[in-house]
Amino acid sequence: MRLKPNQSRLIAGKIAVDLIKAPYVKLLKGKDAVVEAIDKIILDNLEREKELDGKVKEIIEENYDEIEIQQANERQLFYMIKKRLAPEYGIIMNYEDRYSDLSHKILDELYEEYLIDYEVSDNQVKNIIFKAFQEYANAYEEIDEIVYNKLLAKRDKFPPGSLDYEIMYEKYFQEELIRRGML
Repeated sequence: MRLKPNQSRLIAGKIAVDLIKAPYVKLLKGKDAVVEAIDKIILDNLEREKELDGKVKEIIEENYDEIEIQQANERQLFYMIKKRLAPEYGIIMNYEDRYSDLSHKILDELYEEYLIDYEVSDNQVKNIIFKAFQEYANAYEEIDEIVYNKLLAKRDKFPPGSLDYEIMYEKYFQEELIRRGML
């Protein structure tokens, strides 16, 4: 699942909750400090991906005439160029590998900044973080469907695409995450 910037704080909250629940992890400066550090790491990764996407779009625009002549599939071309340039931007294209890499970076940051302490192997704590990413990704589709159906029932009040719709979507999404113990 491709992450969006507005989801980073939600995932950071999920990771923090899961770390709090782990009996062998101690948050030294509280949940908010942990969420803030995690959110920063995720947003940095998303910003680098945004820069990569911009570079790929630039390359496609520069070669648009040739692409038209060759009748190339722009979507496939975008992915191929992105995959080729990804290492230069520090982006891992495979989401499972990406979440694993982010989990390592998050663990390192939390430990180095004295935000958490633990007396088990690094891998055990990293697995909590990685599992939180996976659980969020797995739950996202299901939660999105639930929220969509709630808003569909109220479409007179919140027409799709409106600012009110977006605000209510975020509200219902967070409520569902809380209900599931993910925030």
